[in-house]
This record gives sequence, structure tokens and C-alpha cells, in this order.
Amino acid sequence: MTEEFKIEGEYIELLQLLKATGIAQTGGHAKMIVDDEVVFRNGELETRKRAKLVPGDVIVIEDITVKLV
Repeated sequence: MTEEFKIEGEYIELLQLLKATGIAQTGGHAKMIVDDEVVFRNGELETRKRAKLVPGDVIVIEDITVKLV
């Protein structure tokens, strides 16, 4: 599944993105997803929960792809 997500402002933190897209139901669930090391940003493993994501980034979590615009 691939979807686009429009960022309001300069960036969005990874945990906020996971909650905003519905991938994570809660902040705790978002932290668990990152801790499980299944989040990839532009092809590289992303382990920083508060990583600042910007337009153009592609986030992949298992079979879900989110393109930031």
C-alpha cells in the first residue's frame, strides 16, 4: 500500500507521522514500531523517534509506503 502525506509546515516528527497516518493507534504504539526496527526512511533504517521528516522523504514500514509531499 502506497499513500502520500502532505506536511503542514517545514517538517513532521516520525512519531507524529505514524499517528497521523493511522499506522500507529497511540504514541506508545508508534514508539514500539520504531523500537522494532521496521521503519525505513529513504531506504535506510530509521531508529530516531523524533526524526524530522521533510517533503520528499519516503517512509517504508513492512508493506506500507508513505511519500511525504
